[in-house]
Amino acid sequence: MFFILSKLLLIFILPLTWIIALFVWALISKKEKRKKKLLIASFTLLIIFTNPYLYGYFVYLWDAKPVELDKTKTYSCVLVLGGFAGEGPNGKGFFNGSADRFIEGLQLLETGKAKHILISGGNASLKPDHFYEGDWAKQQLKLFNIPDSSIIVENRSRNTIENAKYSKVLLQKMGLKPPYILVTSAFHMRRALGIFKKAGVEVAPYPCNYFSFKPEFSLGAFIPDADVLAKWNFYIKEMVGMLVNSLSG
Repeated sequence: MFFILSKLLLIFILPLTWIIALFVWALISKKEKRKKKLLIASFTLLIIFTNPYLYGYFVYLWDAKPVELDKTKTYSCVLVLGGFAGEGPNGKGFFNGSADRFIEGLQLLETGKAKHILISGGNASLKPDHFYEGDWAKQQLKLFNIPDSSIIVENRSRNTIENAKYSKVLLQKMGLKPPYILVTSAFHMRRALGIFKKAGVEVAPYPCNYFSFKPEFSLGAFIPDADVLAKWNFYIKEMVGMLVNSLSG
């Protein structure tokens, strides 16, 4: 039930929802003074959340910084969080914009930094079918001739909390010793680390999939960009998620 509610409530915390809601409220409002205030609020939010410089600077402060792992250490497992693949209309999987998670995990395995790779991801749809990200990712790993003995699949999880919960069981069952390398997008690493710590899973962070780096102050950086508005959704979700996690103890 919590999973379903979190999916539905997400719609109401996104910037575009508030921008549209305030604009519509202004249109139907009969009081001119209120109408003016609502239009100003809607327009202000639109300017803020489409501004590349403000977005870029927030991302620079929020995202986990790139890390360099101990060159003398070999880890028992690299744990790659799902969210890098989806199901196409033909029922086949495809890599999305977060594919860097898969690439970095594969690279860490192939270069000998980790002995095993664990892909944690099921089907987060409200109406799941037969597509499971972890299973699909295993098929892709086998295309690179990765042996079955090095691949671990966790295909039940629907969110980060379940990633940590189910991965912990598999890692302990296989007797793989921590810390494990945790690979996920830089914007997601803060929340993921908190969740894995809470679950009692010791990990070494390895952020990837950077959306932006420190922005340069220029005229072009202040031209409204609709793509920026869409990217804010990732960060709003992360901030709310961290707040919920902290309140839940």
